[in-house]
Amino acid sequence: MNSNILQTPIDYLKGVGPNRADLLRKELGIHTYQDLINLFPNRYLDRTKYYKIKSLQRNNAEVQIIGQITRIQEVTQKRGKRLVATFQDDTGTMELVWFRGQKWIKENLKTNKPYVIFGKTNWYNGKFSMPHPDMELQETHEKNLRSSMQAIYPSTEKLSNKGITNRVMTKIMQQLFLETKGNFSETLNQKLLKDLNLIPKKEALFNAHFPKNQELLSRAQFRLKFEELFYIQLQLILKNLIHKSKIKGFPFKKVGNHFNTFFKDHLPFELTNAQKRVIKEIRNDLGSNAQMNRLLQGDVGSGKTIVALMSMFIAIDNGFQACLMAPTEILSVQHYNGLSEYCKSLNINIKLLTGSTKTSSRREIHESLENGELNILIGTHALLEDKVKFKNLGLAIIDEQHRFGVAQRSKLWKKNSSPPHILVMTATPIPRTLAMSVYGDLDISIIDELPPGRKSIKTVHRYDKNRLNVFKFIRDEIAKGRQVYIVYPLIQESSAMDYKDLMDGYESISRDFPMPEYQISIVHGKMKPADKDFEMQRFIKGETQIMVATTVIEVGVNVPNASVMIIESAERFGLSQLHQLRGRVGRGAEQSYCILMTSHKLSNDSKTRLETMVRTNDGFEIAEVDLKLRGPGDIMGTQQSGVLNLKIADIIKDKDILQHARHQAQQLLKLDPSLSHSENKVILETYRQLSKYKNIWNYIS
Repeated sequence: MNSNILQTPIDYLKGVGPNRADLLRKELGIHTYQDLINLFPNRYLDRTKYYKIKSLQRNNAEVQIIGQITRIQEVTQKRGKRLVATFQDDTGTMELVWFRGQKWIKENLKTNKPYVIFGKTNWYNGKFSMPHPDMELQETHEKNLRSSMQAIYPSTEKLSNKGITNRVMTKIMQQLFLETKGNFSETLNQKLLKDLNLIPKKEALFNAHFPKNQELLSRAQFRLKFEELFYIQLQLILKNLIHKSKIKGFPFKKVGNHFNTFFKDHLPFELTNAQKRVIKEIRNDLGSNAQMNRLLQGDVGSGKTIVALMSMFIAIDNGFQACLMAPTEILSVQHYNGLSEYCKSLNINIKLLTGSTKTSSRREIHESLENGELNILIGTHALLEDKVKFKNLGLAIIDEQHRFGVAQRSKLWKKNSSPPHILVMTATPIPRTLAMSVYGDLDISIIDELPPGRKSIKTVHRYDKNRLNVFKFIRDEIAKGRQVYIVYPLIQESSAMDYKDLMDGYESISRDFPMPEYQISIVHGKMKPADKDFEMQRFIKGETQIMVATTVIEVGVNVPNASVMIIESAERFGLSQLHQLRGRVGRGAEQSYCILMTSHKLSNDSKTRLETMVRTNDGFEIAEVDLKLRGPGDIMGTQQSGVLNLKIADIIKDKDILQHARHQAQQLLKLDPSLSHSENKVILETYRQLSKYKNIWNYIS
């Protein structure tokens, strides 16, 4: 079928009309026939089975019964009336009840005619009843386009209130199949259909909405999920290929003096094999003629910063400038302090630009950037200001990239006549499945081992009743000269309560760790930045042994002497937050500990989170569990949650299909990168239609 009929506005479908069309648009985002056909059921009910009234169980289940109405009466109740019909089959009687729409129902009910009713049963006053049953005359029931497995469609309260029930949705869907004659064109080539034993598109769509049986339903779902994921992957891989062929990067042909001198004489430790592998991947990208677009993933403390620095040296050795952009001032200052030490020894000019940089220094930075004296600029969003102009920016590194929107990144691109190489770093490990779908157009490098000499952090879960033992443990650690973080949750909606929790906690800790023997820092969101900084500095210098804080310390505090992280009300934190917080300790040579404190009342999800933290330090494993618990939208944050607006596939449950689809898309493009072979005509055509009618391709940065 040509896809134009599928672009018909939903208003024109018989049985819809302007009012219903308006509701379907607002509530379910259904604008066209195409959107409707892609509204897949949430679940299915088995309508092959008919129950007898006598055999009903008191379990509130959904059942289907054949019988007749013998009498109808209106019963007055406290508010208004209810309509009650006596319904019987050859084994007994029950009641059908309506609380709304009685007038219309009463006029249309026929007595002593065989009906098929369907709905949930209630047991009340020694009798079964069924409120607002789905019902149709048995003869209509047998004629209808129907399947043994009844589809239940997504709905909203508003739709139900306006009478657009599941039955109405099913009727509308039947009408769509009648009008289009179910004649949907094939969207995959013969090779894929044959190799993967997939059922044809039209059969798959029909059986997803009106499954003939369980086996056909499974095959239909597999076919449609595969297709959806296949086209997303095809888009991402194509985008990457086009990017590489069209967007020429600066070829950094030589690995020169700065890189080699640093590697031989100034590298403070031996690189791990993972770091060496990643540097090699980056060098290959920078040396090719294409623009690098790479995502560097590595856990807290895996040594991403050194990799970033060495990549910047390659840019400088080839006569270019580099910049590193971080989401917060604390983090950019930390990068600057860490990297300027290395740059001193190599005589490289490096500067920091943030919101609080003084005007006089700004002018100086702007000048030396434009005349090329400045080699490396580190900073926050301030780098994106129009005033910031580079002489020749060759490499832009973005840290914790999920905190920056797409528009912000494209601003960096425009700082040059031709775009710089881009390296995106994240310390939030992203599960493979998510990375394949969200960053499928980036090349991905992973640092999956910690530097030698790092001891893995010991994590334990303790209940509030063990608090005295925990305090004793803190005293012992402080006696050895170590420092301790105690973190309280911060939940924006109840900041007054959080502040109280923090202050109560601070007071009880002050009692147990009295001055002058112990000094305590406190940091929370209500403090002025200067006061926060003062307290942070005291802790960093070792003037205080305990830092009591809300989660402001999550990113970018590096205190090698801090060996204990205590997380209060740990059940109120998400997994990735717990993992990030734990990464604040374990930065020195000493054994470090993370203690998760909770009350006894824990939900199943909380238990899973805490058990996962105690069991493993592997950020990627933690991210997989987090994805299962929270779903993809939450993990990616708002900027990218729209990415996975999938119609039928589920990125978590269908990750095997996703990997399969990516592999098939890669194989196809390897043999036919421009999709010009005649056997791939259908794929090219479908791909163009999708790009034309759907916004799904505009989401990736």
